[in-house]
Amino acid sequence: MSKNLIYSLIFIISIPFLFLSNLFLGSVSIPPQAIIDILAGNEVEKQAWVYIILESRLPQAITALFTGGGIAVSGLLLQTAFRNPLADAGILGISAGANLGVALVILLIGNTIGSVGGFDFSYSMSIVLGAFVGAALILAIIMGFASVIRNSIMLLIIGIMVGYLTSSVISILKFWSTSEDAYSFMIWGMGDFSGVSTDQLPFYCIIVSIGLILSILLIKPLNALLLGERYAANLGVNIKLIRFLLLMCAGLLTAITCAFCGPIAFIGLAVPHIARLLLGTSNHKSLLPMTILIGSVMALICNLISVIPGASGALPLNAITPIFGAPVIIYVILNQKKIQYFN
Repeated sequence: MSKNLIYSLIFIISIPFLFLSNLFLGSVSIPPQAIIDILAGNEVEKQAWVYIILESRLPQAITALFTGGGIAVSGLLLQTAFRNPLADAGILGISAGANLGVALVILLIGNTIGSVGGFDFSYSMSIVLGAFVGAALILAIIMGFASVIRNSIMLLIIGIMVGYLTSSVISILKFWSTSEDAYSFMIWGMGDFSGVSTDQLPFYCIIVSIGLILSILLIKPLNALLLGERYAANLGVNIKLIRFLLLMCAGLLTAITCAFCGPIAFIGLAVPHIARLLLGTSNHKSLLPMTILIGSVMALICNLISVIPGASGALPLNAITPIFGAPVIIYVILNQKKIQYFN
């Protein structure tokens, strides 16, 4: 049995276990039998339990499942496109662009405390549009610089500077906004998988699935890009078209996940490296599916950890993801000469 198949089976088995754990564990203690009855459509002792499971925990678990895979694939696409192991939506400023788009919608249109997790459809669409336009604009700017600047370190510095600029604009918007709007935006920025309601869930899953399917269709040109743009062009790859599709795919996944869940850190940066280290290859035919699986597993684990405080509340996701992601990046940086896919 190949190493690829073994790891795939491990993560495929882990996903249902973690998914069910997210349903059975939470800030409110619900008897396991009651949860089984609720999922089976049977009557239970307390109607509040039905609401908690079907309107909170179930949508949250599904959101984590799709979001983890989407963010991880977005990071993988950008790392391949820029041929830079430290590229992701956050470091390159793409998440900052999405933040600015959402800030313009929330802080200018206005919002109420606690409604970030329960937009009506039209308002959620404006949030998605704002995030998508912001993310796509910044990504287009970075891609424009990438066509001129070949030094990846300089490109990362430009991304960081773009992030500072967007943060400055957001700070000005927060200064002139109401305290309720500023607080609402701050809560959104901490990251949360509860931002997708049951009604919004089909729309969210469809958009993320479109991004994932598009990324799978890009596997062959992504492998060609690993050898360099000139070599890929000699193989018949339309570089401009592939760059555009990468922009659209990474921008779509970043925008939709940021809009509903906030800017989730480190999953997009660390998960592709975890997949490469486990598989020992950069071949996207096996790397991309593994990245989706690991991203979903990590998101489900983080969502599970977030409910540890119990009745005291939920931990922000961005307080948890660095615990898993930062050690991976430090290891990769310290051992890059020994790691196969860097050579």
